[in-house]
Amino acid sequence: MQVGQKVRVRSFKDGSGKAIANKVGEIGVIKEEKILDGSKWGFVVKFPDSTKSWFFADELESVV
Repeated sequence: MQVGQKVRVRSFKDGSGKAIANKVGEIGVIKEEKILDGSKWGFVVKFPDSTKSWFFADELESVV
């Protein structure tokens, strides 16, 4: 996965935000890469409604 790529949220592990959990199934665009938890890669995803959130790579799938 890379910046600018369209992705679909396929799951969400962090239970901290119901609004973000509601993004499962939605498509967004990767805006930046981010190291999370000190060793895992994650991505900041921006959605059509202009909200942004980060996700672990295994929570996303690429969209063609």
